[in-house]
Amino acid sequence: MDSAAESLSKRRLRAWIRLLGVTRHAEAQLRDYLRREHGTTLPRFDVMAALWRRSAPVPMGELSRMLLISNGNATDVVSRLEAEGLALRTPSSEDRRTVLVALTDAGIAAFEGMAEGHEGEVDQLLGTLDGTELDTLRAILRKVSPGRDRE
Repeated sequence: MDSAAESLSKRRLRAWIRLLGVTRHAEAQLRDYLRREHGTTLPRFDVMAALWRRSAPVPMGELSRMLLISNGNATDVVSRLEAEGLALRTPSSEDRRTVLVALTDAGIAAFEGMAEGHEGEVDQLLGTLDGTELDTLRAILRKVSPGRDRE
């Protein structure tokens, strides 16, 4: 490998390490916020967010694929949400083997309260970036993660 390519390789590695550090810090801050302010966990928030975005019942298997988690983890989180009256599971009318899950009205209200605060936390975490920098960051991340950007 020539020195220019090696240098670029090392710079990519340093960028990856920085990206990982920023991600871990932000995730720790958000976990702490959700635990402290809402008595919940990030996985619960993520499940509720996925269900809220869809606004229609979602098959359990699809939910786990959407969140890149195991079926067992999705089932555990949904079971706890259902026990608290925040989610409801129903069998599919088309295929009895398929279970659909959706937020209840109480789940929607709870999520929307959490989401507002979550947005504020993310705003603080990224508060040093202006609009142009945010657009640039998103464009860079889109280049290394094609097909994963939902906006």
